[in-house]
Amino acid sequence: MIIRNEYPRPEFKRAVWQTLNGLWDFEFDDTNSGIAKGFYKVSHLLSRKIVVPFAYQTEASGINETEDHPVMWYKKTFTLEEGLKGKNILLTFNAVDYSATVWVNGIYVGEHHNGYSRFSFNITKLLKQKGENVITVRVVDDVDANQPRGKQSWIGETHRCWYYATSGIWQSVWLEAVGEDHLVKTLIVPNIDKNNVLFTFETNGCASDIDVEISFKGEVVKKIKSTLDGKITKLTAELLPYDAIDEIHYWSPNHPNLYQVKLTLYMKNKVVDEVDTYFGFRKISLDGLGNILLNNRPLYQKLILDQGYWAKTGLTPPSHEALAHDIRLAKEMGFNGARKHQKIEDSYFYYYADKLGFLVWAEMPSGYQYDYKEVSKVSSQFYDLIIQLYNFPSIITWVPLNESWGVRKILVNKEQQALGKSLYYLAKAIDPTRLVNINDGWENPLLTDFISIHDYSRYGEDFAKESSKEGVVKAYPMGRKTIIGTEYNPTKPVLITEFGGISIREFMKKDNDWGYAGNEDLEGFYKRFKILMDNIKASDIQGYCYTQLTDVMQETNGLLDANHNPKINLKKIKDILNG
Repeated sequence: MIIRNEYPRPEFKRAVWQTLNGLWDFEFDDTNSGIAKGFYKVSHLLSRKIVVPFAYQTEASGINETEDHPVMWYKKTFTLEEGLKGKNILLTFNAVDYSATVWVNGIYVGEHHNGYSRFSFNITKLLKQKGENVITVRVVDDVDANQPRGKQSWIGETHRCWYYATSGIWQSVWLEAVGEDHLVKTLIVPNIDKNNVLFTFETNGCASDIDVEISFKGEVVKKIKSTLDGKITKLTAELLPYDAIDEIHYWSPNHPNLYQVKLTLYMKNKVVDEVDTYFGFRKISLDGLGNILLNNRPLYQKLILDQGYWAKTGLTPPSHEALAHDIRLAKEMGFNGARKHQKIEDSYFYYYADKLGFLVWAEMPSGYQYDYKEVSKVSSQFYDLIIQLYNFPSIITWVPLNESWGVRKILVNKEQQALGKSLYYLAKAIDPTRLVNINDGWENPLLTDFISIHDYSRYGEDFAKESSKEGVVKAYPMGRKTIIGTEYNPTKPVLITEFGGISIREFMKKDNDWGYAGNEDLEGFYKRFKILMDNIKASDIQGYCYTQLTDVMQETNGLLDANHNPKINLKKIKDILNG
């Protein structure tokens, strides 16, 4: 049995906590009669067992059934550990797909409707300090095409580049102790041009003061004590340069410097919350000349598409070390970042990207049916994505849409174009410090910060033409127009953000296994990969994203297999990338 017992939120850590991962009671509710039958009551017993945090469709869950069951129930019986007794207790779910309703000891607590985001409830008044407590969760995961699904199939089976659904609890569940008030959110914005950091603290409004202690490699570089101003407080910390040459310790893939932060919250001189977090000094910007800049210097991005699936655990990483393993292998092959495709990943992915120096594009999981419900869901859940991932310095780009999924008529439909633009402005309103790629691949509104092109041709012989200033307006890669309209600003950077996808014949085991533009034997793969990369290098672009890091179910075009083991020689890939 795989158990995820590490603290689940490494970017915002509290010391006193209790995991709820492991065996839970479980039941499908195909007749949707569980509420009427009182499944939420403590006395009601569920007949099956499931290993949390793995979706029932995975082998690791202990159930391993891929049929659609739209309603399911979970129960966990536990006793409070000593360190949590007498404290205020937050119950947190890192992700439940899709709609979750929660009861504690038979009493309704609340609901959450988003398959990829974290949510919490204060359950203090419902808990027994001694004896057993019972958490009950009802999950509804309909096959609904206007629901942001990412790569989860909406037709009940795998097809093309879509995979089995992920239903129910699929990330960690835990309890943690706080005082009478606590930090609800903390947003951190470093500014390398002014050598300062802006903190925004949200509390419940009862706390009076906060201490901020900033350290670098164990040495305290700044201490601030501030009075809180109601529920939302902003605080700017000025940092002195390290010396006249090196200045502030910037974050970059080659030098992933991180500053540690200790936050201590007080209410009338009493400590009510303590959190350990961190930030990286980095700036991502455009120079108006067609270049993307990192820390005011040109950045060439060598990204790999990463869908975050594992053979036995599905969308759930089997361990936090597995995420570090993927990043290390990608860097060993010469890539300096990843486009995390159609998924909000486990926090440890972004944490290790921060620590190891790995650029990340964070992408909104797509819906597939444009209507007013999709507009509402995508907009609110894109907001949730940005807030949840806000403080990770490795993330440099937000991607709200991909290949016009869910906005199939965006090229000509004004309402769908308005959605794309509104998502751009939503991101900029919350976080003006990062780039926004509105619709990755094609049919991008001119408002987008840069141009992205998808081209899965066998050899990429048209890469240079498609990415030229004239080609961006006139070319049709894969039969799709790159931008909407003709009034293109030629100073926008251009990147080729999906290409390759080569399957290696020796690793194709099933009749429906596939890759893009045919498959090759191993030597043929190296030859074709080199031709593709030569054509990339001959193009006037600011970077690329190769498809893809791993095999995923029937899509066997990864550099690693579905268990994340290399199929190719890592050094050969690096030599081709850097040659």
